[in-house]
Amino acid sequence: MTQPIKIVTDSSVQLTPEEIKEHNITIIPLSVEVNGKNYIDGETITRKELVDELRKGNIPKTSQPAMGRFIETFDQLGADGSKVLAILISDVLSGTYETALTAAEMSEADVTVINSKSTDRGLAFQVLAAAKDTKAGKTIAEIKAHCEDIFARTTIDVLVDNLDCLVAGGRVSRFAGALTKLINLKIIVRLREHSLDVYAKGRSRKTFIKHCKELAERHQNNPIEALSLSNVGTDPEFLEKIKDTLLPADSQATYIARLTSPIIMTHTGLNAVGVITLAEKPEPEEYR
Repeated sequence: MTQPIKIVTDSSVQLTPEEIKEHNITIIPLSVEVNGKNYIDGETITRKELVDELRKGNIPKTSQPAMGRFIETFDQLGADGSKVLAILISDVLSGTYETALTAAEMSEADVTVINSKSTDRGLAFQVLAAAKDTKAGKTIAEIKAHCEDIFARTTIDVLVDNLDCLVAGGRVSRFAGALTKLINLKIIVRLREHSLDVYAKGRSRKTFIKHCKELAERHQNNPIEALSLSNVGTDPEFLEKIKDTLLPADSQATYIARLTSPIIMTHTGLNAVGVITLAEKPEPEEYR
């Protein structure tokens, strides 16, 4: 009899409470610091509460989970002989993956760690696929290959409306940040396999809609199967406009629009929107 496989991910993931419960997914929380106080994502601070802090002008910092939290979780899940499969946030965005690798070596359980090269709903696409694969009796190798296929079909673009958090996090210089405030610059960043790149920029939200039109055109021959507009308190009307721009009227794509995790909010700031797509076929290499 094959050993059961238990799925672990981190709290940057965009999963609904129903999905977490249905697939029995274990989530290791990341941490955020606000005004010198440390909070545990999903345990001592909610997504809405962090939006409220950002609206007050408080810019948070992030920190990855302690090594001990990983080891303890891995040991607990593997205590009954189960294998553990951890699918985690991209190493471009966080040191969480590296921490988990070290913890896996120290754990008494049989642990496999996957770098999703993704986050938010892009990470969720892989986690959900893995959970279904485990129920179907797939091997770790088969699940890893499935996750790689999903990564190849996923794009993550973040529409950044306010550069304060990027400046505070050191990803944009303060001088550049001051200049961009003067001209109300909006930017679009794309999470790629090995980098986080500025993909486009402009002076108004029209830049975002133009980008979404281009995305829609690119997907005419490779339909979007799932769309997430993970956001930081963005107005519902604008989210609806993005959705209508991206998806044709007859689209069968699954769609969610929820607050993103505090970890992502820390980098993107208020009113940001993560446009996360899962296409039917792999995306061209230049988009990954």
